[in-house]
Amino acid sequence: MQIGTNQFYDTNATQLGKLATQADTLNTQIATGKKFTAPSQDVVAYNRLTAIRQTNADSTAYASNVSLAQSLLQQSDTTLSAISNQLQRAAELTTQAANGTLNDANRKTIAIELQSIRDDLVGLAGTTDARGQPLFGAGTGGAAVVEAADGTVSFGGTGEISPIPVADGTDIHATDSAQRVFGNIPVSGGGTTDVFAVLASLIAALNAGGNVSAATGSAADGLKGAQNQVSNVQGSVGARAARLDIVASQATNAAAARETDRVALEDTDVSTAITALQKTMTVLQATQASFTKLGQLSLFTYLR
Repeated sequence: MQIGTNQFYDTNATQLGKLATQADTLNTQIATGKKFTAPSQDVVAYNRLTAIRQTNADSTAYASNVSLAQSLLQQSDTTLSAISNQLQRAAELTTQAANGTLNDANRKTIAIELQSIRDDLVGLAGTTDARGQPLFGAGTGGAAVVEAADGTVSFGGTGEISPIPVADGTDIHATDSAQRVFGNIPVSGGGTTDVFAVLASLIAALNAGGNVSAATGSAADGLKGAQNQVSNVQGSVGARAARLDIVASQATNAAAARETDRVALEDTDVSTAITALQKTMTVLQATQASFTKLGQLSLFTYLR
């Protein structure tokens, strides 16, 4: 089969061009550390990388939310422990006040300490979080509790604060309302009260003097209910914190898997690329030498 001069040159020029392009591509991959620099070079890989980057962005936002929720739950746990300690002391003082050997002056002394405990509980109820917001705030906003001029304490809002999204389809309540922590204490005959009202009634009875057995009995029941309520909330806080640990661990594992995929799609395997470049350059040089030698051949060369 005869090969025309134009075809000879065109074929060799095409082959040399492909080899040169391949060498340039490998050089660029080695220099940049990336397999491609334009979406058109690998559309499928580019689309997958875009999806990975979007997921990473979402994951970063979720990680921030997880960190915030963990911080709020930790602060809640610490504050609830302090509340529980105060309630325990109030229960001990209530038992002392019920002792029939005490006189009115003794009970007034107990009332002073109980008033101090009540004030501390009001302060704990108004604790602010790292964001400067009420730790035990309600869904309707405002202060967690409000103390009137006469000392009456009421809750500043109703409902629970909206949960925090920590993963796709996963939300978590990082805080609890003051109503849930300090209220919902059942009373005999039906209905509920709160720990501030329980202590206020007991303090008033102790200061008034006389027979306080009914007051101390009612207060003992109320404080027991308050302790149970706080214990339940603290148990819930612990369960939510454990759930967050699982969410955080899953997010870390998923991020590692995505990074593995990203590296495989985008990053250059430098050692492999260098080997391929060396091979390509060897072939390119051999082709150039062969083309040069064949291009010099002619009828006069054979005649000589």
